[in-house]
Amino acid sequence: MKLYNLTTKLVPGKLRKRLLYAVQNAESVYPAEKVLGFMILFLLVLSIGLSFFVALITKIGLGYAFLLSLFFLFFSSYLIAVVQADKKAKLVDELLPDALQLMASNLRAGMGIEKAMMLAARPEFGPLEKEIYTVGKEVATGKDISKALLNMTKRVNSRALEQVVNLIISGLRSGGKLSELLDNSAEDLRRQKIIKEKIKSNVQVYIIFIFVAAGIGAPFLFALSLFLVKVVIANFANIDVPTSAASSIPISIKSVKISTSFILKFILLSLTTTSILSSFTLGLISKGKAREGAKFIPLLILFSIGVFFLISYVIENVFGNFLTF
Repeated sequence: MKLYNLTTKLVPGKLRKRLLYAVQNAESVYPAEKVLGFMILFLLVLSIGLSFFVALITKIGLGYAFLLSLFFLFFSSYLIAVVQADKKAKLVDELLPDALQLMASNLRAGMGIEKAMMLAARPEFGPLEKEIYTVGKEVATGKDISKALLNMTKRVNSRALEQVVNLIISGLRSGGKLSELLDNSAEDLRRQKIIKEKIKSNVQVYIIFIFVAAGIGAPFLFALSLFLVKVVIANFANIDVPTSAASSIPISIKSVKISTSFILKFILLSLTTTSILSSFTLGLISKGKAREGAKFIPLLILFSIGVFFLISYVIENVFGNFLTF
């Protein structure tokens, strides 16, 4: 629809390119411009409804609540699109060696490059099937193979695929044997995969440490801190110093003004922030990309907050009577 295309054009240039690139790589069946336009309109309407709820809960102005809701929804949607694009690229990387070897076998059987590609587009290759078939069809209809391959790299955010495509284009221009080139590329990709698996096994200790620190260590310390604050507030409230004695003491004893509800809100905000940052760190260490950790965010937030309330309950019921005097 023209409305969706017009809405897409309202987004600033650089930001629009990033959003379109993320949507295009997320394997959408519709044109990226229409998908982005629909997302913008849908999120604007959803932000208006969500802003009333946010304003009611946080007691902030409706305008600030709308901006906060809009930012959260747009950021979440963009993150989902990027994660989907990375998921597609990861699947392409895993299946690419088999597809390259199949194309090489077809070339050795005497097929042309376009037919070798189209016959290599098999259902078991997942998203790679569609991309290979598209390239083969474009070449068969007269499009330059180099341009068709480069267009494929724009639809898939895969560094391995981009390197293989550049290698194939260089081989075609230099007149080398394409079948041998594809076989060698497939073997190189398999070696790279083995190396990545070894690196992944070596960093498991760091992943476990970060998860334990964010999911158990931080909630335990916060639960203990909250309990101690409650004890201090309760005992200071019970201290009754006579006026005559208080005047002779060089320090003044006053009740603690800070409330436990404020501390609880601060703890929940801190645990949420820690979980988000820890999730991105886990993604960076385990997958090489920070955004790969986005899928851990809801799990780690719920786990850390759940552990916090569980430990708080245990501490208050076990040690509450001993520490009150």
